[in-house]
Amino acid sequence: MRSACLSLLLVTACWALPFRQSGFLDFMMEDEGSGDPVIESPLPPVTGGPKCPFRCQCHLRVIQCSDLGLKAVPEDIPDDTTLLDLQNNKITEIKENDFKNLKGLHALILVNNKLTIIHPKAFSPLTKLQRLYLSKNLLKEMPANMPKSLQELRIHENEITKIKKASFQGMSHVIVMELGSNPLKTAGIEAGAFADLKRVSYIRIADTNITEVPKGLPSSLSELHLDGNKITKLTADRLKGMKNLAKLGLSYNQISSVENGTLANAPHLRELHLDNNALTSVPPGLPDHKYIQVVYLHANKIAAVGTEDFCPPGFNTKKAMYSGISLFSNPVPYWEVQPVTFRCVFDRSAIQLGNYRKK
Repeated sequence: MRSACLSLLLVTACWALPFRQSGFLDFMMEDEGSGDPVIESPLPPVTGGPKCPFRCQCHLRVIQCSDLGLKAVPEDIPDDTTLLDLQNNKITEIKENDFKNLKGLHALILVNNKLTIIHPKAFSPLTKLQRLYLSKNLLKEMPANMPKSLQELRIHENEITKIKKASFQGMSHVIVMELGSNPLKTAGIEAGAFADLKRVSYIRIADTNITEVPKGLPSSLSELHLDGNKITKLTADRLKGMKNLAKLGLSYNQISSVENGTLANAPHLRELHLDNNALTSVPPGLPDHKYIQVVYLHANKIAAVGTEDFCPPGFNTKKAMYSGISLFSNPVPYWEVQPVTFRCVFDRSAIQLGNYRKK
């Protein structure tokens, strides 16, 4: 019973987009736009037995204190708690001793509070914490001394302007990191800020003010989402060493050029999202890329498509077949595009063309 309950609550390790939590089991059901899961019904409270904070609901080692209008972390949290849900309250500060006895805590949810201050030693006792959710608060800087045991950090929708080199120091176990919807600028991300994230596979820094792909991103990344920023170009050096990258999201930027050799630095890339940018031509390097299968280029300024923009000469069986190419909402005269252009596409229904309307 205990293991089944915790498995259900922590199943979100595989969901990496932002979310909006409104109840106890809000860890699932994300959509592409907001990625916000929806919580259903809470677990029944336990009456008689171990202590439980006033008005909270306690079940085994899971403590739910969400949606109670709390202005501070409650006292009397059981020492053996493994999941503590404090979302949707009015907590403004995390004090030094708020979690002092919770040495076995695995997940801490503080989403949608009014947090402005987290004491530098507040997380020190949490040596087993794996998931920390701080989204939708008023934090202006990254918390200090976050647990080295963290595997998932979500801190999007705050007021963070800087990521210092020491922010993620020693956090070698992180797999998922969500930093989007903060007023970040390129200059605010210090060199080497991501150096210690040796195992991270998913990073999302969307809807910020950055104008370039951040330097020094970990080579362990399999997904990088930088949508909705102000990036103007994609250069080869920013993807150098990205040997594990499978999905790159750069939609809704201001990218007008992709430098030669850029895609070669991500040899296992399978999905490239460059829609809603300012490209005037198909990015170079696609015909030589062995694994790429999905390319989104719609809503750009592409005026022509050549017969070798996507596929190598002839029929090269060493290249993966495309399963999706989108080119609609570009000023290209589609009747002039030769059918042979898409000779390495799995099925012609995978090609999305359409009329162009001047804005």
